[in-house]
Amino acid sequence: MNTYGLTFISDEDLFSHVLNTVKKYKFNIDLKAFNKNLIDPIKLTFDAKIYGKTVEELIDSEVIRQIDRSNSNLIGYFQQNIFNYIGEGWTVPKTGYDIVNEDLLYFVEMKNKHNTMNSSSSQKTFMRMQNTLLQTPDATCMLVEVIAKKSQNINWKISLDGKSIENERIKRVSIDKFYELVTGEAEAFKNLCEVLPSVIADAVNSLDNTTQSNTVFAELQAISPNLLKSIYLLSFQKYEGFHQLDV
Repeated sequence: MNTYGLTFISDEDLFSHVLNTVKKYKFNIDLKAFNKNLIDPIKLTFDAKIYGKTVEELIDSEVIRQIDRSNSNLIGYFQQNIFNYIGEGWTVPKTGYDIVNEDLLYFVEMKNKHNTMNSSSSQKTFMRMQNTLLQTPDATCMLVEVIAKKSQNINWKISLDGKSIENERIKRVSIDKFYELVTGEAEAFKNLCEVLPSVIADAVNSLDNTTQSNTVFAELQAISPNLLKSIYLLSFQKYEGFHQLDV
């Protein structure tokens, strides 16, 4: 086990959490997963002609995009669940708030980016926090943003029915300030980011060679040697005449 030198999390816990995240990464995709969100053949046709791309290139790009989107969700898993190992009394419940400290009465909702929520979801989250304060007046609720506009720990202000409202117990906090709150170290998050490449490399190297499997092209060609026709048939196979489609 390599040493990483962080004072707020043990080498064993950090490595284990990173390894669990790496193991969840998606490397395989088949046609069922590829078409889970229903590929739009009309858009694909426009894209191919307008951007001068082949159908094969566009399908490959979509495969990469879908795998990347799945893996992006895992970063939320990493950011949230690391607080099972950091600080005293911090836990990650299976339901409800993302992170809580029952002893200190902190209730945290975590978002990856500051622009993730629209006004409706912001209002819903704020009102949920207000309800928490009605039940637990001494609590502090936080919206913690990994990628915030700036380093901050401020009152969260939202617009509700055209009025700006805030509550001194409802905070908007950047991830560096949240790490500081939990660990007592101002540069805790920066220090984690510095060692993270080494920890990820160690985790990847500890695994057997991960094989990647992409059967999308083979399954599409089994429908029709014409890949564009296969994409149309995925969406329109029960429409009149599409089995005789000539594209």
